[in-house]
Amino acid sequence: MSAVLPILLAGAGGGALALALREAARASPQLAASAESALLALNLAGRLGRTPTASERRRLGVLATVVLGGTALLIFGFGPAALLAALGPASAERLLMRRHHRYREAVAGEVPTLAGGLADALGAGGSLRTAIVDVAPTIEGACGVELRRVCADLDLGRSPAAALSDLAARIDAEPVTALVGAALSQQRSGGDLAALLRRHAEAELGRQRALAAARSATAQARLSGGIVAVLPIAVALLVELVSPGFLAGMARDPIAAVLLLAAAVLQIVGYVVIQRLGRPAE
Repeated sequence: MSAVLPILLAGAGGGALALALREAARASPQLAASAESALLALNLAGRLGRTPTASERRRLGVLATVVLGGTALLIFGFGPAALLAALGPASAERLLMRRHHRYREAVAGEVPTLAGGLADALGAGGSLRTAIVDVAPTIEGACGVELRRVCADLDLGRSPAAALSDLAARIDAEPVTALVGAALSQQRSGGDLAALLRRHAEAELGRQRALAAARSATAQARLSGGIVAVLPIAVALLVELVSPGFLAGMARDPIAAVLLLAAAVLQIVGYVVIQRLGRPAE
């Protein structure tokens, strides 16, 4: 019972802090609007591939600083809270980069569907421009968003070559670049573009299957790396909950603080190395 009580108190304290933050946001409309703008920018970065403005990046960095610092203050105290709060802006940028990367992966993942749709439209006798316009409404997700942007460029009078080149530059993913390069090269040479796109769709689908198999084969190594990295943190949190002030006492000892810092650095380096070794080359 004595071990459960600190956990219950910590949970109650976290809930009280969340309620206090919510009431503070309600009391200050400007603060709530800034937080909402930052979260909206993060959402649009992953859903529409939109690049946040400088002010939105600053708001997101401040929000990450408050969240990390407040959480660390509640659990560890002032020293670790200041350190984690300083990592807020970098964490926000990392999160944005991750969202953009997932968006590009989502677009690249639909390349076989896009190539097959364009091939069918071209096989029906349409031009590349009409094929893009016809296929755009049938593609959903991130790839559909990008195709609608290409259609908007076409409506503004841009050529299909320029609009597709902009698409490849925006996404900067090898499958998209290869598809655009093959389509434009074949169009200039006057060959059978529909047949080329069908072959490209089959080849890209095979590449995606091979990549999925490689990721499945290395999933165990990456999972083990994550568990090894998280386990010391989980144990430290449990010890702190059972014996409040334990981590703060260790941090006050210079030798213990240096050893903890060295251990944290080695944990991070080991985790990154395992993730990179377990990630199949695309």
